[in-house]
Amino acid sequence: MARVTPVPLGKLTPALRTLLERGRSNRMLSSTTAPQIWAHCPAVAVAWLTALEEIHLRGCLDERLRELVRLRIAAITTCQACMVARKSDRVTAEDLACLSADNPRFSAAERAALHFAELFAGDYFAIDDDLYLELAQHFSTPQIVELNLYCALMLAGGRMTYVQRGYDETAASAIAIG
Repeated sequence: MARVTPVPLGKLTPALRTLLERGRSNRMLSSTTAPQIWAHCPAVAVAWLTALEEIHLRGCLDERLRELVRLRIAAITTCQACMVARKSDRVTAEDLACLSADNPRFSAAERAALHFAELFAGDYFAIDDDLYLELAQHFSTPQIVELNLYCALMLAGGRMTYVQRGYDETAASAIAIG
């Protein structure tokens, strides 16, 4: 059960309701529970969801790469909602079974992004100039900046959702059992 009572869908501001509807239809959101909690601060919720939507729909990073990074961070943060959600069909069950930066299954660019995401979420003091040089071998400057922003949003969002229990309990129990 959520630790903060979600704002009922019918009581959301029109802007927030529109973002939730779009987010559900374009797979940016797998659930509305967390955003309904954030709706207690509607302007901030709109800003957060707008940033997510911008990256999700118009970002410069490849959709598959974003999904790999998102799922890797979800595994590190144990975000229940994030672990069960699928935002892209381009990541397979086989990808998920070996999702780490050192697996040769992934391209060099994917491994570099996964390595960055793993450190960002788990040991950010280890991110150094050499890692940025490695990223620059595979990504443009705007892509590196977007990767940073996306990792920040996924890390913060996953932790916030977990702490608030802003996820569907049925999905969480499926993870615990599975």
